[in-house]
Amino acid sequence: MYDEFANIYDRLQNIDYTSFVDYYEKIFESFSLKPELVLDLACGTGNVTIPLAERGYDMIGVDMSGEMLNIAADKARAKNLDILFLNQDMTEFELYGTVDAIVCSLDGVNYLTEDWQLEQLFALVKNYLNPDGIFIFDINSKYKLSKVLSETTSVYDEDGIYCVWDSYYDEDDKICSFNLEFFIEAENGLYKRRNEYQEERAYTIDEIQVCAEKVGLKFERAYADRTFDEPKEETGRIFIVLKKEATV
Repeated sequence: MYDEFANIYDRLQNIDYTSFVDYYEKIFESFSLKPELVLDLACGTGNVTIPLAERGYDMIGVDMSGEMLNIAADKARAKNLDILFLNQDMTEFELYGTVDAIVCSLDGVNYLTEDWQLEQLFALVKNYLNPDGIFIFDINSKYKLSKVLSETTSVYDEDGIYCVWDSYYDEDDKICSFNLEFFIEAENGLYKRRNEYQEERAYTIDEIQVCAEKVGLKFERAYADRTFDEPKEETGRIFIVLKKEATV
Protein backbone atom coordinates (compact mmCIF):
# COMPACT_ATOMS: atom_id res chain seq x y z
CA MET A 1 0.00 0.00 0.00
CA TYR A 2 1.22 3.51 -0.93
CA ASP A 3 4.37 2.25 -2.72
CA GLU A 4 3.16 3.46 -6.13
CA PHE A 5 1.69 6.55 -4.50
CA ALA A 6 4.74 7.49 -2.41
CA ASN A 7 6.48 9.77 -4.92
CA ILE A 8 3.47 12.06 -5.27
CA TYR A 9 1.99 11.71 -1.77
CA ASP A 10 3.30 14.99 -0.39
CA ARG A 11 2.20 16.93 -3.46
CA LEU A 12 -1.39 15.74 -3.06
CA GLN A 13 -1.66 16.57 0.64
CA ASN A 14 -3.05 19.82 1.97
CA ILE A 15 -2.56 19.19 5.68
CA ASP A 16 -1.33 21.45 8.45
CA TYR A 17 1.15 19.03 10.02
CA THR A 18 2.37 21.69 12.43
CA SER A 19 -1.07 21.73 14.03
CA PHE A 20 -0.77 17.98 14.67
CA VAL A 21 2.62 18.40 16.35
CA ASP A 22 1.38 21.38 18.39
CA TYR A 23 -1.61 19.31 19.49
CA TYR A 24 0.50 16.34 20.54
CA GLU A 25 2.58 18.62 22.72
CA LYS A 26 -0.55 20.04 24.34
CA ILE A 27 -1.69 16.51 25.13
CA PHE A 28 1.73 15.64 26.56
CA GLU A 29 1.44 18.69 28.80
CA SER A 30 -2.11 17.82 29.87
CA PHE A 31 -0.86 14.43 31.07
CA SER A 32 2.23 15.98 32.72
CA LEU A 33 4.32 13.89 30.37
CA LYS A 34 7.74 14.95 29.13
CA PRO A 35 8.64 12.25 26.63
CA GLU A 36 12.18 11.90 25.35
CA LEU A 37 11.79 8.97 22.95
CA VAL A 38 8.69 8.98 20.73
CA LEU A 39 7.51 6.41 18.19
CA ASP A 40 5.59 7.56 15.11
CA LEU A 41 3.54 4.68 13.68
CA ALA A 42 2.54 4.72 10.00
CA CYS A 43 4.91 7.66 9.68
CA GLY A 44 4.74 7.85 5.88
CA THR A 45 7.15 10.41 4.45
CA GLY A 46 7.97 11.81 7.89
CA ASN A 47 5.73 14.85 7.91
CA VAL A 48 5.08 14.45 11.65
CA THR A 49 8.23 12.52 12.60
CA ILE A 50 10.59 15.21 11.34
CA PRO A 51 8.91 18.23 13.01
CA LEU A 52 8.84 16.33 16.32
CA ALA A 53 12.55 15.61 15.93
CA GLU A 54 13.17 19.29 15.22
CA ARG A 55 11.51 20.08 18.55
CA GLY A 56 14.01 17.92 20.40
CA TYR A 57 12.33 14.52 20.66
CA ASP A 58 14.31 11.39 19.84
CA MET A 59 12.23 9.84 17.09
CA ILE A 60 11.54 6.40 15.63
CA GLY A 61 9.40 6.15 12.51
CA VAL A 62 7.67 2.93 11.46
CA ASP A 63 5.92 2.37 8.15
CA MET A 64 5.12 -0.62 5.95
CA SER A 65 5.97 1.26 2.75
CA GLY A 66 9.66 1.18 1.92
CA GLU A 67 9.18 3.89 -0.69
CA MET A 68 7.60 6.21 1.85
CA LEU A 69 10.46 5.60 4.28
CA ASN A 70 13.08 6.32 1.61
CA ILE A 71 11.53 9.74 1.10
CA ALA A 72 11.31 10.32 4.86
CA ALA A 73 14.95 9.35 5.34
CA ASP A 74 16.06 11.70 2.55
CA LYS A 75 14.13 14.57 4.13
CA ALA A 76 15.65 13.84 7.55
CA ARG A 77 19.19 13.71 6.16
CA ALA A 78 18.65 17.05 4.43
CA LYS A 79 17.92 18.53 7.86
CA ASN A 80 20.79 16.65 9.56
CA LEU A 81 18.34 14.81 11.80
CA ASP A 82 19.20 11.41 13.27
CA ILE A 83 15.94 9.45 13.05
CA LEU A 84 15.60 5.67 13.09
CA PHE A 85 13.18 4.56 10.36
CA LEU A 86 11.94 0.96 10.39
CA ASN A 87 10.19 -0.77 7.49
CA GLN A 88 7.57 -2.69 9.48
CA ASP A 89 3.84 -3.34 9.63
CA MET A 90 2.42 -1.62 12.70
CA THR A 91 0.66 -4.84 13.71
CA GLU A 92 4.04 -6.62 13.81
CA PHE A 93 6.57 -3.94 14.73
CA GLU A 94 9.58 -4.69 16.92
CA LEU A 95 11.71 -2.15 18.76
CA TYR A 96 15.02 -2.41 20.58
CA GLY A 97 13.44 -1.09 23.78
CA THR A 98 10.55 0.91 25.16
CA VAL A 99 9.43 4.46 24.35
CA ASP A 100 7.79 7.25 26.32
CA ALA A 101 5.00 8.03 23.87
CA ILE A 102 3.55 6.75 20.61
CA VAL A 103 1.65 8.70 17.97
CA CYS A 104 -0.16 7.64 14.82
CA SER A 105 -1.42 10.41 12.58
CA LEU A 106 -4.00 10.77 9.83
CA ASP A 107 -6.27 7.74 10.35
CA GLY A 108 -3.55 5.11 10.20
CA VAL A 109 -5.58 2.97 12.62
CA ASN A 110 -8.54 2.96 10.22
CA TYR A 111 -6.45 0.90 7.81
CA LEU A 112 -6.62 -2.00 10.27
CA THR A 113 -9.82 -3.58 8.98
CA GLU A 114 -9.89 -6.71 11.17
CA ASP A 115 -10.53 -6.95 14.92
CA TRP A 116 -7.40 -9.02 15.48
CA GLN A 117 -5.25 -6.37 13.81
CA LEU A 118 -6.47 -3.65 16.16
CA GLU A 119 -6.00 -5.91 19.18
CA GLN A 120 -2.51 -6.87 18.04
CA LEU A 121 -1.55 -3.21 17.55
CA PHE A 122 -2.76 -2.30 21.03
CA ALA A 123 -0.91 -5.27 22.55
CA LEU A 124 2.34 -4.13 20.91
CA VAL A 125 1.73 -0.56 22.02
CA LYS A 126 1.35 -1.76 25.61
CA ASN A 127 4.49 -3.87 25.29
CA TYR A 128 6.67 -1.04 24.02
CA LEU A 129 5.32 1.86 26.10
CA ASN A 130 7.03 2.83 29.31
CA PRO A 131 4.78 2.96 32.40
CA ASP A 132 2.59 6.09 32.31
CA GLY A 133 3.35 6.42 28.58
CA ILE A 134 0.54 7.36 26.23
CA PHE A 135 -0.59 6.44 22.73
CA ILE A 136 -2.22 9.25 20.74
CA PHE A 137 -3.93 8.47 17.47
CA ASP A 138 -6.74 9.79 15.32
CA ILE A 139 -9.43 8.02 13.33
CA ASN A 140 -11.79 9.02 10.60
CA SER A 141 -15.19 8.72 12.27
CA LYS A 142 -17.97 6.50 11.03
CA TYR A 143 -19.88 9.66 10.16
CA LYS A 144 -17.08 10.87 7.90
CA LEU A 145 -16.51 7.54 6.19
CA SER A 146 -20.19 6.73 5.71
CA LYS A 147 -21.70 10.17 5.13
CA VAL A 148 -18.97 12.45 3.85
CA LEU A 149 -16.61 10.23 1.86
CA SER A 150 -19.00 7.53 0.67
CA GLU A 151 -19.85 7.52 -3.02
CA THR A 152 -17.72 10.55 -3.77
CA THR A 153 -15.22 11.30 -6.51
CA SER A 154 -12.35 13.73 -6.10
CA VAL A 155 -10.09 15.00 -8.87
CA TYR A 156 -6.60 16.49 -8.60
CA ASP A 157 -5.05 18.03 -11.71
CA GLU A 158 -1.88 20.06 -11.26
CA ASP A 159 1.86 20.09 -12.00
CA GLY A 160 2.07 16.94 -14.09
CA ILE A 161 -0.25 14.86 -11.92
CA TYR A 162 -3.83 13.89 -12.67
CA CYS A 163 -5.55 11.81 -9.98
CA VAL A 164 -9.11 10.52 -9.64
CA TRP A 165 -10.09 9.25 -6.19
CA ASP A 166 -13.34 7.25 -5.86
CA SER A 167 -14.72 6.05 -2.53
CA TYR A 168 -17.58 3.82 -1.42
CA TYR A 169 -18.77 2.81 2.06
CA ASP A 170 -20.17 -0.67 2.78
CA GLU A 171 -22.51 -0.47 5.76
CA ASP A 172 -22.39 -4.20 6.47
CA ASP A 173 -18.61 -4.44 6.64
CA LYS A 174 -18.14 -0.87 7.91
CA ILE A 175 -15.44 -0.53 5.25
CA CYS A 176 -14.84 2.51 3.10
CA SER A 177 -12.92 1.55 -0.05
CA PHE A 178 -10.84 4.00 -2.05
CA ASN A 179 -9.74 3.50 -5.63
CA LEU A 180 -7.04 5.89 -6.81
CA GLU A 181 -6.18 6.18 -10.47
CA PHE A 182 -3.42 8.61 -11.24
CA PHE A 183 -1.38 9.71 -14.23
CA ILE A 184 2.14 11.02 -13.66
CA GLU A 185 4.07 12.97 -16.27
CA ALA A 186 7.45 11.44 -17.15
CA GLU A 187 10.54 13.31 -18.34
CA ASN A 188 9.62 12.61 -21.98
CA GLY A 189 6.28 14.35 -21.50
CA LEU A 190 4.25 11.15 -21.59
CA TYR A 191 2.02 10.15 -18.68
CA LYS A 192 2.30 6.88 -16.77
CA ARG A 193 -0.87 5.38 -15.38
CA ARG A 194 -0.89 3.91 -11.85
CA ASN A 195 -3.61 2.47 -9.61
CA GLU A 196 -3.83 2.22 -5.83
CA TYR A 197 -6.57 0.55 -3.77
CA GLN A 198 -7.09 1.23 -0.06
CA GLU A 199 -9.64 0.39 2.62
CA GLU A 200 -10.50 2.05 5.92
CA ARG A 201 -12.72 0.61 8.62
CA ALA A 202 -15.08 2.70 10.69
CA TYR A 203 -14.53 2.20 14.42
CA THR A 204 -16.71 3.56 17.19
CA ILE A 205 -15.19 5.02 20.34
CA ASP A 206 -16.75 2.16 22.32
CA GLU A 207 -15.07 -0.43 20.07
CA ILE A 208 -11.73 1.26 20.57
CA GLN A 209 -12.21 1.34 24.34
CA VAL A 210 -13.23 -2.32 24.61
CA CYS A 211 -10.25 -3.46 22.54
CA ALA A 212 -7.79 -1.27 24.47
CA GLU A 213 -8.99 -2.48 27.85
CA LYS A 214 -8.87 -6.08 26.64
CA VAL A 215 -5.08 -5.87 26.30
CA GLY A 216 -4.61 -3.81 29.46
CA LEU A 217 -4.40 -0.26 28.16
CA LYS A 218 -6.39 2.45 29.89
CA PHE A 219 -8.77 4.44 27.71
CA GLU A 220 -8.24 8.04 28.75
CA ARG A 221 -10.12 10.40 26.47
CA ALA A 222 -11.60 10.95 23.03
CA TYR A 223 -11.41 14.45 21.58
CA ALA A 224 -12.89 16.22 18.59
CA ASP A 225 -10.32 17.10 15.94
CA ARG A 226 -7.31 18.85 17.55
CA THR A 227 -9.36 20.21 20.44
CA PHE A 228 -10.12 19.14 24.00
CA ASP A 229 -13.84 19.02 23.28
CA GLU A 230 -16.01 15.92 23.31
CA PRO A 231 -16.64 14.48 19.84
CA LYS A 232 -20.08 15.14 18.41
CA GLU A 233 -22.20 13.12 16.00
CA GLU A 234 -20.81 14.96 12.98
CA THR A 235 -17.17 15.11 14.12
CA GLY A 236 -15.06 13.93 11.20
CA ARG A 237 -11.74 13.24 12.92
CA ILE A 238 -11.50 11.90 16.46
CA PHE A 239 -8.34 11.82 18.55
CA ILE A 240 -7.99 9.11 21.19
CA VAL A 241 -5.52 8.81 24.06
CA LEU A 242 -4.66 5.45 25.62
CA LYS A 243 -2.32 5.03 28.58
CA LYS A 244 -0.14 2.28 29.97
CA GLU A 245 -0.62 2.59 33.69
CA ALA A 246 2.27 2.07 36.04
CA THR A 247 1.98 -1.07 38.14
CA VAL A 248 2.15 -0.74 41.90
